[in-house]
Amino acid sequence: MTTGTSGSGWILWITGILLVCAAGGRALELLRATETAGSPLSTPMVHCRCASYPNVTLCSWPGTPHVPPPRYIATYSERHNQSSTKQCHLIPPSSSASAASSTSQQLWHCQLPSLKLLTDYIINVTAVYSGGSSSHLASFMLEDIVKPDPPVHLRVSQQSKSLFVSWSPPPTWDNLDIFPLKYQILHQWEHRGTPKSFKLGPFESTHMELKGLTPGRRYLFRVCAKELLDLGECSTWSSAVQVTIAKTRP
Repeated sequence: MTTGTSGSGWILWITGILLVCAAGGRALELLRATETAGSPLSTPMVHCRCASYPNVTLCSWPGTPHVPPPRYIATYSERHNQSSTKQCHLIPPSSSASAASSTSQQLWHCQLPSLKLLTDYIINVTAVYSGGSSSHLASFMLEDIVKPDPPVHLRVSQQSKSLFVSWSPPPTWDNLDIFPLKYQILHQWEHRGTPKSFKLGPFESTHMELKGLTPGRRYLFRVCAKELLDLGECSTWSSAVQVTIAKTRP
């Protein structure tokens, strides 16, 4: 057995097991493979996200091109109460996915309902093959994995010398009155062939007036959403809207 330290965490190798534990005990990653024969087994790399705090938590991992494909078992529990272990409801890759897509790019999901606030959880996803099994064990707190879906219906219009940018909250985010969102605007342009970008916000409203933009220049706008108290991270950027600032008559 060998051990090593790096930064704020430590890594421990044991035969067939890789354990990564960050300082403070909040983060835990455990990858374990047991094989009886054949090539190394693919380990399901699990990522969890809460798209609507605190009700919608989904853990996902890419499938594997292994033939025959493995059977997955997913369970979760409170980190300090192993007797609370529950089965996670598995959602296989959509049958409507493009046949041209690689199996390894299709995501498996499992839903984790009714998680407690401010509680550490452990999820264990095991891929069971004919020649053995491979597991990914991860720890998370609901508040750390909050990431809304992107805002929708982004609109940009010009009135006189001002631009008015508006959008709608992500429709998947419930309880806006109890858990409001804030937003950032990203606008991008080119100046003499050099890309430029600037972030504005955060704003609690879903509309904003922008002044002082350069007439005749083309701008590209996106917006992202984040939980008001800074839980988790901002959503991915929304679809972009492009607009060229019209030159106003003197």
